[in-house]
Amino acid sequence: MRTRSERTKGKGQGAVLLGVLACSLSAPLLAQEKLTVEQLQQRLEALERRVGGSAASESGETPAESGLADLDQRLRILERKLELQQEEQVAKAKEAPVIAVNDKGASFKSANGDYEIKIRGLLQGDGRFFLDGAPAGNNDTFLLRTARPIIEGSLGKLVGFRFTPEFAGDSATIVDAYVDLRFNPAYTVRAGKFTSPVGLERLQSSSALSEVERALPSELAPNRDIGVQLQGDVAEGRFGYAIGVFNGTVDGRDAVTTNPDNEFEYAGRVFFEPFKNDANALSGLGFGIGASVGDKRGSGNNFLPRYRTPGQVQFFNYRAAALADGQQSRISPQGYYYRNAFGLLAEYIVSKQEVSIGGVREELSNKAWQATASYVLTGEDASYRGVVKPSHPFSPGTGGWGAFEVVGRYGVLEVDDDAFPLFADPAVSASEAASWTVGLNWYLNSNLKLVLNYLHTSLEGGAASGADREDEKAVFTRLQVAF
Repeated sequence: MRTRSERTKGKGQGAVLLGVLACSLSAPLLAQEKLTVEQLQQRLEALERRVGGSAASESGETPAESGLADLDQRLRILERKLELQQEEQVAKAKEAPVIAVNDKGASFKSANGDYEIKIRGLLQGDGRFFLDGAPAGNNDTFLLRTARPIIEGSLGKLVGFRFTPEFAGDSATIVDAYVDLRFNPAYTVRAGKFTSPVGLERLQSSSALSEVERALPSELAPNRDIGVQLQGDVAEGRFGYAIGVFNGTVDGRDAVTTNPDNEFEYAGRVFFEPFKNDANALSGLGFGIGASVGDKRGSGNNFLPRYRTPGQVQFFNYRAAALADGQQSRISPQGYYYRNAFGLLAEYIVSKQEVSIGGVREELSNKAWQATASYVLTGEDASYRGVVKPSHPFSPGTGGWGAFEVVGRYGVLEVDDDAFPLFADPAVSASEAASWTVGLNWYLNSNLKLVLNYLHTSLEGGAASGADREDEKAVFTRLQVAF
C-alpha cells in the first residue's frame, strides 16, 4: 500500500500528464479543463487500437498505479509507430508509377523515370478536288490520309524505341520501327526502319507540314529505309549529325521489306544551328547538307523512281525495259529560318542514277528545289514543328479563335533531258514540273488543325501529241488530329 504522501504525489503527476497529453494526442483534449489519468489512458488506448498497438497496459496496474511513466512510454511507442507508417507511405509513393494524360497523349513512367511508354496518335482526313476535271485515275474524293497510333518510350536509360503502324489505305503497314541505344546525346545508335537522313522536308513530321502534301524535292529524297545509323547533337544542340548504312530505296519512296539487290546505300547529314541558344535575330537559323550514295541493279519500281506532283498525280516514270545499272547518288543543301511569326524553309537536291536499256548506258541527273514561306497572323512563333500551341485556343463565346497561319510555296523538278526518248516515253512522261501553292492553316488548339490549299502545277511535255500536259489545278483540304 502507498502512503498518503505518495498518493498525493501521484495526483500531482496526473496533473502534469494532463498538460503533456493535451498537446500531444489530439485537439479535443484542449477542450477539456479537467481530465483524470483514467480518461487520458482511455484516449491513448483508442489511438493504440487505430494504429494496431496494445490496447491496455500489460502490468495489470490501475491507471492511477501505472502513473505518468507508463503512459509516457506508451505515448512514445505510439509516436514511433506513426512515424514508421508515414515513412512507409512515402516509400510506396516514391515507388508508384507516374501516369500522365495531356495534349501530347498518354504516358506511363516508372517512379525513377528510367522506364516510360508514351502513346500518341495522328489522324489526317483529306478532301481533294481537282479543277477543270481530274487527271486520269485521280477523282475528286475524300480519303483517310493517315491513321497512325504511335508507341514510343524508354527501357532503362540506355534503350529507347518507337513503333508506328499505319492503318490508312487498303492494308496496314509499318511506318517506323526502330530501337535507339542512347550512349550519350552526342552519339546514339539507331537500328530499324526510319527516315533516311537526306531531305530536310522528309525529316519533318507530317503533322508539322505547312501544306497538305510535301514539295517536289521530297520526290528525289529517300523516305523511310531499313538500316543502322549513328547520330547525335553536340555543342548544346548547335550541331547535329547522322550517318548510316541502309538497304537503299528509290527516290521519294519507302524501302521494301528486304534488300532487293544485295547492294547497300550510305547516307548522312550534318546540320548547324550556330545561334540556337542565343537571344538574337539569328537564333532561328539552321542550315546543312544531306547526301547518299550506293549501287542499285534491277528493273521495276523497287529500283527506278516515279515522280508525282504535289497533287499526288504521277507525271514521270521510266520505260518498263529500263534498268537501274550502277551507282545512285544524292546531295541536298538545305536550311530554314524562323523569326517570331515568320518562317522560311528551302532545299535543293540532285539525284544522279546510272541506268541502261538495250545495252545503252547513261547517268541521268534529276534536280529539284523549293522555298516555303509562312507567317502566323495571330502572333504565335513559327517553327519547323508548326505552331505548337495557340495563345488563345478556339473556344466559342470566350473570344478564343486559335492561331491562323498563311503559307506560300514554289518549287520545280527537272528531269534530265537525256532521259528522253530512250529511257522515258515523252508521250506519257513530262520533263519538268513547276508548282506553286498558297494556303491557310487554322490551329484550333494544340491537337486540332484545319488546312486549306490551292495547288497549281505546270508541266512540260507528257502529252500524247508531243505538247505539254494540261496544268494541274486543285484544292486540297485537311482535318488533322494529333496528340
